[in-house]
Amino acid sequence: MNMQTNTATLLQENQVDTTFLQSFSDAWNNHDIDALMSFMTDDCVFQTVAGDGLLGNTIEGYEAVRNSFELVWQNFPDATWSDPVHFVCGDRAVTESTFSATNPDGTVIEARMVDVFTLRDGKISVKNAFRKARPVITPNK
Repeated sequence: MNMQTNTATLLQENQVDTTFLQSFSDAWNNHDIDALMSFMTDDCVFQTVAGDGLLGNTIEGYEAVRNSFELVWQNFPDATWSDPVHFVCGDRAVTESTFSATNPDGTVIEARMVDVFTLRDGKISVKNAFRKARPVITPNK
């Protein structure tokens, strides 16, 4: 098989396009865990933006990832991901967006971020999240 055939085969197997990624982003913004998890494989992995490991914290398995995603909304009830830009190439995809949320102390996080996805069988098998290390914003009172 040549490179072009390999890419075509991967695209057919993954059936993921930018509309799929936008729907995944919409599920994040709607804080809809059931919709969100419908995009993930049963053996999915989430690599967080921070943690002790080289890849942040690695969360493995459907239920563990589900719980971790829900924890994001519990910690940041007003979390949004705006201005998304998506692209797909073979079995990989990327979403760039602006993450905004309020910390419990009232400071605001606002930073560009990237999710790098590994795709399998038309779903996301790995979500590897990266976010700019920007200081929090203290709102004027």
